[in-house]
Amino acid sequence: MNTDDVKAFRRSISDGGVVLFPTDTVYGLATDPHSSEGVDRLFALKGRPQERPSAVMFFDLELALAALPELGERTRLALGRLLPGAVTVVLPNRARRFPLACGPEPERLGLRVPALEGALEPLREARGPVLQSSANPSGGPDAGSVAAVDGRIRAGVDLVLDAGELPGTSSTVLSLVQYEDSGDFEVLREGALGSDRIATLLRDL
Repeated sequence: MNTDDVKAFRRSISDGGVVLFPTDTVYGLATDPHSSEGVDRLFALKGRPQERPSAVMFFDLELALAALPELGERTRLALGRLLPGAVTVVLPNRARRFPLACGPEPERLGLRVPALEGALEPLREARGPVLQSSANPSGGPDAGSVAAVDGRIRAGVDLVLDAGELPGTSSTVLSLVQYEDSGDFEVLREGALGSDRIATLLRDL
């Protein structure tokens, strides 16, 4: 994967395409978060119900924070400790941004900012947000390589970016919806970032 691949990634996304791409955990599917056509195609490829939320991924933490200016200071500090990294953070979304990613709960938003090291470094050039979900049939196993992605999904995307073998464990899903006011957080799905590590990172904020 190189800079030209990432340029093709952005072009495809901007045209409402769906791209198979690597993250710091598993392979994912990405599309323009504002494209109803792209989101419908992504969900159809996965066989995922439309009412289930997805996450918005940024490839730079500062860009993510700038896109969500209404987040409180305590929450922003928490994001600075957790991200970039292998965690999907569910945030309060009082401004109802990125509605296509939110499903039936428009006041909650999932945010991902992957750690881009090694073979993933070219993705830093991707910049703007994408709506993303794991590249597997809904409820199926995560894929740590392009070869492990279901053939129907590989055949249905507009572009494949291959960064070789990935860790293969999906991101931890963490709710910070109540964090600003109470300091409470909840691990909604265990994954690559352990609960003990999360508790350490969020201590004393």
